[in-house]
Amino acid sequence: MKLVSWNVNGLRACLGKGFEEILNTSEADIFALQETKMQEGQAEVNAPSYSSFWNYAEKKGYSGTAVFTKNKPLSVSLGIGIDAHDHEGRVITLEYENFYFVTCYTPNSQDGLKRLDYRMEWERDFQNYIINLDKKKPVILCGDLNVAHREIDLKNPKTNRKNAGFTDEEREKMTEFLESGFTDSFRYLYPEKEGAYSWWSYRFSAREKNAGWRIDYFIVSNRIADKIKEATIRSDIFGSDHCPVELEIEI
Repeated sequence: MKLVSWNVNGLRACLGKGFEEILNTSEADIFALQETKMQEGQAEVNAPSYSSFWNYAEKKGYSGTAVFTKNKPLSVSLGIGIDAHDHEGRVITLEYENFYFVTCYTPNSQDGLKRLDYRMEWERDFQNYIINLDKKKPVILCGDLNVAHREIDLKNPKTNRKNAGFTDEEREKMTEFLESGFTDSFRYLYPEKEGAYSWWSYRFSAREKNAGWRIDYFIVSNRIADKIKEATIRSDIFGSDHCPVELEIEI
């Protein structure tokens, strides 16, 4: 099974940059999006092989997630069932016979870390949500999780130490999450690979210089980690400040 995740940073803009062709030629069984930044009816996606599910933020032009799938799920749920977190369109869960598929767009702690306290509440509640799913069947979680976990996961760790996405608090939450029974698929296969990034600032020609961050993930329940066949960061694909990440897994 081939799975793809992409923060498109505005789907309507990405549609003008070849999104439909990328989706329709991806050969993905499931293709998940984050940061769609749109409301229902604002765009049409021509993807005849896929069914789609959407979670829109109440705030216009903000956040939002979507999933395109060739495989009909048993059930679909939006959000994590906690009102404080479920107004920004950040989570979609598809239930299949042998696993749950979850796409997530994690809240950014923002400049000055003004949303870090909320981010910590989110991490606690979202991790509990995933852990409870995992008690029922294995979980495949993907998305822009807005954290570079280790120093190897960004170009300039020293100068970014207290910046959003690389605070000690955010990194510790990721460590806690993985230690609770989950595997970062890319690091499972490539534990020490450097220069592997999925997001680059639009400033300072960061992408040309590959001065990036790896903040887009596929994370799986430990008990299916041995089924991972490949994990790829598609830095050759443009259209957003993020690139797609892919997982091939036998499940």
